[in-house]
Amino acid sequence: MASAVIAYVTASSREEALAIGRAIVKERLAACANVLDGMTSVYHWQGAIEESGEAVLILKTRPDLAEPLIERVKELHSYDCPCVIVWPITAGNPAYLQWIATEAGPGPDVVV
Repeated sequence: MASAVIAYVTASSREEALAIGRAIVKERLAACANVLDGMTSVYHWQGAIEESGEAVLILKTRPDLAEPLIERVKELHSYDCPCVIVWPITAGNPAYLQWIATEAGPGPDVVV
């Protein structure tokens, strides 16, 4: 089983991606959020081919937090059907993977 996962999320704008990323990291559902602005998406939606500018949000977290992260992104997102997919991290810098494991989830400053 992967020791960490990446969640890939698309958002309507850089501002929306940042707002979601800040909330997810603050709530410790992920250790880190990266926002990549300036993406163009082409997709089928409600019987038509659409094209729109979006931002990509990449979240690094633990596998056990993937489902709560997905649900929280759906709550925060403006889309009816947001793209939220999770990929396993199969290898990486062990120190970085440990950092993800330590920072995602309840920490000393979080009351559960």
